[in-house]
Amino acid sequence: MDLAYVWFWLIAFFFVGYFVLDGFDFGVGMTLPFLGRDDVSRRQVINTIGPVWDLNETWLIVAGACLFASFPEWYASLFSGFYLPLLVILLALILRGVSFEYRHQREDAAWKARFDRMIVIGSVVPAFLWGVAFGNIVQGVPLNADHVHVGGVFALLNPYALLVGVTTLLLFFVHGVYFVALKTDGRVQADARRLAKFAAAPTVLVSAGTVLWTIALAAGREAPALWLVIAGGAVAAVALVASVRFTVRERDGRAFAAGVVTVLFAVVMLFAALFPYVLPSTIADANSLTLENASSTPYTLQIMSWTALVALPLVIAYQAWTYWVFRKRVTRRSIEAAPAHA
Repeated sequence: MDLAYVWFWLIAFFFVGYFVLDGFDFGVGMTLPFLGRDDVSRRQVINTIGPVWDLNETWLIVAGACLFASFPEWYASLFSGFYLPLLVILLALILRGVSFEYRHQREDAAWKARFDRMIVIGSVVPAFLWGVAFGNIVQGVPLNADHVHVGGVFALLNPYALLVGVTTLLLFFVHGVYFVALKTDGRVQADARRLAKFAAAPTVLVSAGTVLWTIALAAGREAPALWLVIAGGAVAAVALVASVRFTVRERDGRAFAAGVVTVLFAVVMLFAALFPYVLPSTIADANSLTLENASSTPYTLQIMSWTALVALPLVIAYQAWTYWVFRKRVTRRSIEAAPAHA
């Protein structure tokens, strides 16, 4: 098999890892206004992701580096055409990271409240804009013959992309709520379960719209992996409904696991709808970037493949070990007993 095809799906795998892991990070950050009734509750929510949030973002770095090395033409067109939204995502991620580190540096309530708002903003913005970006990648953008995006920033704010953005926002939100319910106890856990039930209906409705629209796009393009688009969308939909049923029954672990499956197959659906393009052109099909005209040389892909074969298992093992170490619940009693700056 052509290594360009292998690396297309490897990049999909890296983005699956990123959206599954950093997705619930974003969701946890977005729950602060709803679950943080007092400072102890807010610290309890934040501490659920405190040991892992920066590790989760490793997947984005790996995905970006592999994209640059394996598909340089795709990387160049993507980062030039999507420069502003990607810059906003980067600034939001910086804002969120700084807030986690500086929130506890003072006991002043106003100081903490400012950083709490920054955590929320730094979670909402990437959750929405990543969906907008991938919606445009799947649908296609106006690329000229030199593979340069000529549509401007506002062309990215089209109905399909905005719908995908709202979908990722809601999916990450409920994914984070499930994680908080799984990792906490007491009032925060009870509030998280209620919040998940409240957010279920709009999330299911919006996600269903995205699945149907994506299938229609892939069918109109006569995508060779249409069967995978349909299967991925169907599994994601069933898993999302199952996650709601599990949270109603207060089966937090199963609800979170179903949320993982939902995000996983939603990303698979998007990449399957894109295949074998990497960035379609809405001006002319001849201007589109495909696996053939956007990939690196076979020798480069061979070197990358051997490197990935060695490094990827180590990354996965280290991440699994980290989650195992920090597997216990963050209880209210442990927060109350800890120093205020913890």
